[in-house]
Amino acid sequence: MVRRLMTAVLVAGCILPDVASSVETRDPLLAYGARIIGDDARTRIVIDFDREPRFSVHYIANPERIVIDLPATAFGFPGKDLAARGLFRDIRYGKMDEESARIVLTAAQPAKLSLAKVQADEAGKGHRLVLEAEMIDKQAFAELIKTQSWSDRPWNAREAATQTTSAIPAPAKTAPGDFVIAVDAGHGGIDTGAIGVDTKTEEKQVTLAFAKALADRLNKEPGIKAFLTRNDDEFLSLSQRVLIARQNHAGLFISLHADTLKQKDIRGATVYTISDKASDKLAADLAERENLSDQIAGKETVAEPPEVADILLDLTRRETQAFSISLAESVLNSFKDQVGTINNPHRHAGFRVLQAPDVPSILLELGFLSNAEDEKLLLDESWRGKMADLLTDAVKRYRSGVVANGG
Repeated sequence: MVRRLMTAVLVAGCILPDVASSVETRDPLLAYGARIIGDDARTRIVIDFDREPRFSVHYIANPERIVIDLPATAFGFPGKDLAARGLFRDIRYGKMDEESARIVLTAAQPAKLSLAKVQADEAGKGHRLVLEAEMIDKQAFAELIKTQSWSDRPWNAREAATQTTSAIPAPAKTAPGDFVIAVDAGHGGIDTGAIGVDTKTEEKQVTLAFAKALADRLNKEPGIKAFLTRNDDEFLSLSQRVLIARQNHAGLFISLHADTLKQKDIRGATVYTISDKASDKLAADLAERENLSDQIAGKETVAEPPEVADILLDLTRRETQAFSISLAESVLNSFKDQVGTINNPHRHAGFRVLQAPDVPSILLELGFLSNAEDEKLLLDESWRGKMADLLTDAVKRYRSGVVANGG
C-alpha cells in the first residue's frame, strides 16, 4: 500500500539529533521559594534556589513569552507563590527532560526583562534568581526576537535539551511480523494538562499511569509490542510524539488524555480522529487547547516544508485517515455497554498530535477530570485495568479485521 511504501522515505529526513556528549549529572537544583509583585507596567519575580542556578533567557512571539531555561530543577514552592499577576497572564514552570527545566512567562502585553541576575542569599541559604520585567511595544518586542538572546552566562539549557534523547524510550525488541503500537501519555513536565476537580490531580499523572497499564496489557498479547512515547514526567512536543511513533515503525498511535470542561456534569470517554474540519464545537475547542501544548512549554512551532506536506497529503493521508476511523470504531464497539461515553463519542478535529501521515492514530479522552465521578474512575486501578483490557480487545479486532486484509 502507498502508506507502507512511503514510511521509509518520510522518516528518513526526520532523525532526532544524537545524544549530547556532555550533560550535567549533579542532583537537581531545588527552587524552594518564590514571590511576585508588580503591576501592568512593571513586575518583579524572585525565586530562591538551594545553590547558584545557571540560566538563559529567550523571547518567543505569538503569544509574547519570556522563557527562562535552567538545569534540572525541582520546584518545591506552592503554586500560589508564583501565580500570574502584573505583566503576566500565565506562568508555567517544570521539567523539560532529565537535564533541564523551564519557566515560561506569558505576557498580557509585550514585555522584556530589564534585569535578570543571580544574587547570593545574605543569610547563606543559597542563591536567588531576580527577574524584573517592564512593558514595551510590539515593535520593540519584535526587535528582541531578532537579536536573540542574552544571558549572564555562556550557557543555554535549551540547546542541551534539544540534543538529548536519553529520556525517550525505545520499544521492546520486536520480531518480524510484530504489530508495534505507540502509547502516548498526554502532557508531561512543564505541561501539567487539566487539574482534577476534587483531588487536584494533574492530567499528566493520570495519562502516564494509564499509558503504563495499557502498554503492559498489550505486551501480554503474542505478536503485539507496545511502547511509551514518554515513561516519566518529561515534556515532549507534539511533533516529537509523532516522530517517536514513526521512527519506531508504529502501526498504531494512541494518545491518552483526560480533559476538563466548564460543564461539570458531562462525563464519559470520547474517541477523536483527525480531520481538517471539526465535527462540532466541543471537538474544535479541545483541539485548540491540545494544540497549545507546545506554546505552554515555550516551544516554537516549526512548519513542515511545503513539498513534504504535499507528498504526505497526496500519497498517504487519506488512507491513514480511513484506518484511524476503523480503529476508533473498534474502540467504541469494545466500550459498548462496558464503559460510559459522551453523546456522539466518535468526533474529529485538527489535532496536531494525530498528524502522522503514515500511522493510524486516535486521541482517547478517558474521561473528564472536571467531573467528580469520572475523576474517581480515572484514579482507580481496577478501572484502568478494565479499560486496558477493552482497548486491547479493540486493537486485536482492528489488527485482524483491517491489517490482515491488506492494511
